[in-house]
Amino acid sequence: MKISDVRIRLVNKDNNKLKAVASITIDDCFVVHDIKIIDSAEGEFIAMPSRKTNDGEYKDIAHPLNTETRETIKQAILTAYYDELKNSQV
Repeated sequence: MKISDVRIRLVNKDNNKLKAVASITIDDCFVVHDIKIIDSAEGEFIAMPSRKTNDGEYKDIAHPLNTETRETIKQAILTAYYDELKNSQV
């Protein structure tokens, strides 16, 4: 699997844990939108797209099936996020 493109949209709301929303393109042929970048006490993490069920829980719509794939996606998104932050402060 190759992540061929990552797009970041920064969220400019003060005191908001949601910092950005990402879209990734996999192998130049499959796109996943609405991956959230969230700030926590342990640092930033990603949350895959999800929807609220009738019982109030959130279920992922799309997600990696193993740790290796999750780490690959996370690293690509956070790298693009930090680059976008640097570019936006220039």
